[in-house]
Formats: sequence, C-alpha cells, structure tokens
Amino acid sequence: MADALTQEQIDAMLNSAMSGEVLEIDPSSMEITIKDYDFRAPKKLTKERMKILDSIFDNYARLLSSYLTGLLRLYCKVTLVSIEEQKYFEFNNALPDYVIMGIINLKVDDEDVDDVTAIVQLSNSISYIMIDRLLGGRGEYTDSERDFTEIETNVMGGIVKNMANMFQEPWENYVEINPYLEKIETNSRVISNIGYDDTMVIAVLEVHLNEVKSIVSVCMPALELDGVMQKYTTFNVRGSKKTDAAREDERKETIMTTLSQSLLNVTAVLGETNLDMQDVINLQTGDIIPLGKSIDGNIVLNIGGQTWFDGKLGVFNSKKAIKIETVLRNDFE
Repeated sequence: MADALTQEQIDAMLNSAMSGEVLEIDPSSMEITIKDYDFRAPKKLTKERMKILDSIFDNYARLLSSYLTGLLRLYCKVTLVSIEEQKYFEFNNALPDYVIMGIINLKVDDEDVDDVTAIVQLSNSISYIMIDRLLGGRGEYTDSERDFTEIETNVMGGIVKNMANMFQEPWENYVEINPYLEKIETNSRVISNIGYDDTMVIAVLEVHLNEVKSIVSVCMPALELDGVMQKYTTFNVRGSKKTDAAREDERKETIMTTLSQSLLNVTAVLGETNLDMQDVINLQTGDIIPLGKSIDGNIVLNIGGQTWFDGKLGVFNSKKAIKIETVLRNDFE
C-alpha cells in the first residue's frame, strides 16, 4: 500500500464522512512502491544512526565552508549532498588514478573501541583551485591528467590536516575523538588498509568555489563506525542533561572570568556646572569656577559611565584618593 493518500482520495473520504456513506477504496487503484534490497550486502547502520551522521556532517560542512572562505579569500559554500553505504571497490573505482586522499585516524578516546580510519578525498578541481590560489594565482582550474608534484602535495597536506582537526567539534556531542592526519596519498589504487569488499559509509559534500562545483567525500568503514556509535550514542542520550548542565556552568565561569579581567574607567566627579561659551573662551589661569558644593561634601564615583558610589576626597600614600562611604547601586548580580 502507498505511504500516502492522493488528494482525490482524501477529498472523497471527507465527503463520505460528511454524508455518512462508507467509502470503499479499490486496492488495485493505489500505487505500490517496491524498494530493492540486497540480502548479500545488508545495511550496517540503522536509520537513527544515519540521522545522527547526517547532523554531524551537516555541521562539518558549515565548518569547512568557513575555513575555506577564510583560507582562500574566496566565497565558498559547502553543503551535504548525501550519506549512504557502499562497497569500497565501488567508491574506489569511480576515482581517477591521481587524486588527493587524506588518511585520517579519528582516534577514539577509549581503549575498548577500535580506532576508525576515515578517507577524505578531494576532487581534482578543488585541489587545483586551492593550489593555484595559495601559490599566488586567482584560483583557476585547469583539467590535468597527471600526478601531483611534491610541492603541491605538501600544500594540500596542510589543508587536509586542518580538515582532519575540524572533525572533533561535530563529533564531540557523541564521541570524544582526537583526529589526526596519518598520511597523504595521491594514487587512489595504493590504499591497502581497507578491504575492497568492506562496506563503507560515504558522505558526499558539494563545494561551490570560484563558480566551480567540486566534491569532497568522506569514506569510513561501516562496521567500525557502528561499533563506536553503538557504545556512545546511548550513553550520550542518557547523560546529555548532565553534560549540558556542566557545559552551562563552564560557560558561566568563563564569562565571569573574562568580565573580572575587563578594564573599566573609574571617574570621580567633583561637581557639575553650566557655563556660557563666551565664559569658556575667556577662561584664564587662576580663574575660579563655583561648583555649588561644599568642600566637605561627598563626591560621586562613576564606573563605566554609571554612578555607583559616593565618598570623601583625600590623600593616601601621597596620592589623591577617595574613601567610599555609600553604595548608590545594589544591582551587582
């Protein structure tokens, strides 16, 4: 049976309900959707965990967009296109012979969990644009079927290293990881630490850079990833409230520490009066301006432009000082 009724069927049901008639729907008239399922390669991750990955890589896309925009001084937009499970040989066979691939160890902070190896693959178009831009060009792309030079590989190595470090923030709500770049490969056929028949989770990110659409793919073993998520997802769901409370306390402490180190202007106001502009222009040394206040009266103390205290003017250790006598404001909290 179809997942949803058509608008005509909905209208017919409403009309029959109003008239009291019983509506019979012919099952043969309804569309039946059939999805193919490969029993030889069953899905490793549940829909709930795929949704979590979708959220993680959506956050990663935003971080990557900001990073590339600042690095290249060009407008860059990165969006998550898809996340799906696929055999590694299917992913690898679609790659050109020469391509930038970073081997990243996510380094899960738990001895009982195997480390997850991720492959970040950048299409040649975005790689050559970044190389041209960082070496002084305008960020132009020229299609070239050749291996990357040593200088180009080193330039891209620094970029992929930063891309690896950015994995930590999107994952921190679920797993504590310390990702790092193990190595850079420019030949897509020489990676041997992943079996060709292994099931992989592949996240495809589309990069709009300098009016060119490129692809950045992140490939991770589904079995290892499922083991990590199985252990940590339940824990984080149960402990999310405690974690949020701890982070809120940490945030408040950080704000108060920053405020306590802030600089404020403290001004003692002896008195105030109004003068005509002509009187101001004619002021000379030795002239006296009446302030309308007794010499024994209190003066006010302004902090950050706001009146907070008053007190007596005096001398302390041969320096002018004010002895606070009255607190005029009590809204310190």
